[in-house]
Amino acid sequence: MKVYVCERYGAPEVLTLQERPQPVPQDKEVLIKVHATTVNSGDCRVRALNVPLGFRLISRLALGFSKPRQPVLGTELAGEVVAVGQAVQQFVVGDRVFAFTGMAMGCHAEYRCLPEDGKLARIPAGLSDAEAAALCFGGMTALDYLRRGRLQPGERILINGASGTVGSALVQLARHQGAEVTAVCSTANVERMYALGAAQAIDYTREDFTQRGERWDVIVDTVGNAPYRRSKSVLNAGGRLLLVLAGLPDMLPAPWVALTTRHRIIAGPAAERREDLLAVAELAASGVFKPVIDCSYPFERMVEAHRYVDGGHKRGSVVIELLPD
Repeated sequence: MKVYVCERYGAPEVLTLQERPQPVPQDKEVLIKVHATTVNSGDCRVRALNVPLGFRLISRLALGFSKPRQPVLGTELAGEVVAVGQAVQQFVVGDRVFAFTGMAMGCHAEYRCLPEDGKLARIPAGLSDAEAAALCFGGMTALDYLRRGRLQPGERILINGASGTVGSALVQLARHQGAEVTAVCSTANVERMYALGAAQAIDYTREDFTQRGERWDVIVDTVGNAPYRRSKSVLNAGGRLLLVLAGLPDMLPAPWVALTTRHRIIAGPAAERREDLLAVAELAASGVFKPVIDCSYPFERMVEAHRYVDGGHKRGSVVIELLPD
């Protein structure tokens, strides 16, 4: 099978297309023929070891000191079950499925074996393979942070970086939970934010959300430029700052802030829970959550897709589509 391999840290050009043996499912595993996957910001950070300030050494220890320990990137996929292990009970050959592998990665390949009780589910009716592949990274991250932030109906939430994969999921899911959503984005994305359910959209190229004289109960930063020192003046009493992307210096004040103010800083990697994947599937099936897709690339243009994501201005997900045999 064909796979993209990252054998050293660096620019997109470090990725090479190689042939590897097709995996064979173990007793409780399914073999999935991948029809679509994604390139997200996490893939690009791992490929380039481009991590937030203060996390470089920790990241080398976790990911691989001189090169990625898992050389095949990709955290989400959609495809078809083409073989099952002898003890598999939940899936059969022919099932359309989507999955999230998280830090185990390995989705930038033509085939992937996964445990049947892992983060794997049938694709909701009405969703394309491309849409299903784009459900998890944004949807599961958004669910985890909204849960940790204890968002309540009627609260005001501001999402900084609302047009990205995670941001666009946050807009939809926060609105579904009954919050009043303010989306911070560029000029080109303002109308899209209203279409996703935002009550107001702030164009960051024209104004600073901290200078509007407004306050919010929850602020979510998916960009890494709205730490507590910038956001505290516009947080209501009891407000929560959710740092989806942040350096270590911006995370360290969290205990002190909790002790000395009526604010909370919530940060750290999102949980990778099967329950959240199943919840995302239900939300997609009911039409509450629809992943935003910026563009699609064929599998053979994986390097180009990485370059595009590296640019930092994608709107939603970048999907990689694999042609059938």
